[in-house]
Amino acid sequence: MPAQHPVSLPNRVEVAIVGAGFTGLSATLALARRGVSVALLESHTVGWGASSRNGGMALTGLKRPVDWLAAKFGLPAARRLYDASIAAIDFVERVVREESIDCDFARLGHLEVACKRGHYDAFRRTADILARDFNHEVQLVEKRDLASEIASSVYHGGLLDRLSAGLNPARLAMGLAARAGRAGAIVAEHTPVTRIERASRGGTKEFRVTTARGAILAADVLAATGAYTGDATPALRNRIVPVGSYVIATEQLGESLSAELIPRGRMIFDSNNFLHYYRLTPDRRLLFGGRAAFMPSTDSTIGESAEILRRGMLRVFPQMRDVALEYAWGGNIDFTFDMLPHVGGLDGIHYALGYAGHGVAMATYLGARMADSIATGKAPELDTGLLPQAPLRLSGLSAWLLPAAGAWYKFLDWAT
Repeated sequence: MPAQHPVSLPNRVEVAIVGAGFTGLSATLALARRGVSVALLESHTVGWGASSRNGGMALTGLKRPVDWLAAKFGLPAARRLYDASIAAIDFVERVVREESIDCDFARLGHLEVACKRGHYDAFRRTADILARDFNHEVQLVEKRDLASEIASSVYHGGLLDRLSAGLNPARLAMGLAARAGRAGAIVAEHTPVTRIERASRGGTKEFRVTTARGAILAADVLAATGAYTGDATPALRNRIVPVGSYVIATEQLGESLSAELIPRGRMIFDSNNFLHYYRLTPDRRLLFGGRAAFMPSTDSTIGESAEILRRGMLRVFPQMRDVALEYAWGGNIDFTFDMLPHVGGLDGIHYALGYAGHGVAMATYLGARMADSIATGKAPELDTGLLPQAPLRLSGLSAWLLPAAGAWYKFLDWAT
């Protein structure tokens, strides 16, 4: 989105939202539709972070597998969490339809592919658990049948979920921003928030939100900053690990090659911890992404990651050797220390964050749910417990740990 002349900031709003990714955009639109005065404050431009720089996959499930969720929270709570991931995709579909947002939304389904035989055995167990305990049907795809889904011989089978969807994330972000503006919200780009502090007016508690362009008073504040959480909310900053996610996109492919690579157009990702994900775009490019470097995204890591991802792409699709790359980009995604999304309040500030690569649908959904919570005073629907602090008093050192975390995950992929 090209830079625009910054809008004038109001002196006071009912709700100030920090961060114009999917969480902030969705919350802003939902509040504006309720007639609440709301200002969305973004350091850069709408969708500047990972919200516009991802693979455009709206997936069922969370980062944590269903058996882990059941062991952690008990089966009823685990069902509610998994159902929320499905409700999130339904919600995005409804918003796209009702708001007439042109973002290529399509229920294409996703296919997880097994990098090892043991991973496929784990798929069998997952399919059984989902059918028995979560009332959700997925389909096992044997290795001999994979050719109907993907033109690659490196995998040992797949697990197909038809409910997942694909979309253009940048167009979704721009569409949400445009609709929020038309509904009366202030969407202020190039407006970094530098400080949030409590204030008081006539005995009523409120917040003074200081930006590089002036201050706004607000009754409520929602931090929707994800992996870009900074000094304005220090209590949240030390509970988030920003991890770089990188993507390459090829030149446009011919119809025959694109139809050969992924015949049914699925969203595909593999079973490794240090995973790859890929799909075809509507204009017939292969988009191929992953955690090529565990460090936060920079110009340097994007360049290095493009080479790593190209090697990964050719391992999966050697027939792409003579196909040129035209684009490479990266963005940071937000991991919490338990790898779960969290909503709630800290120091009086509302938050929703921690999507761990599942934020296209879940962030959009939880942004709207947090808007409901702020407007009604009711607790948000997603309950994953308290937002955990860094273990072993390592707050503020997370970036130093990322290379070690990446090496550990690579070791797990080799050993298991």
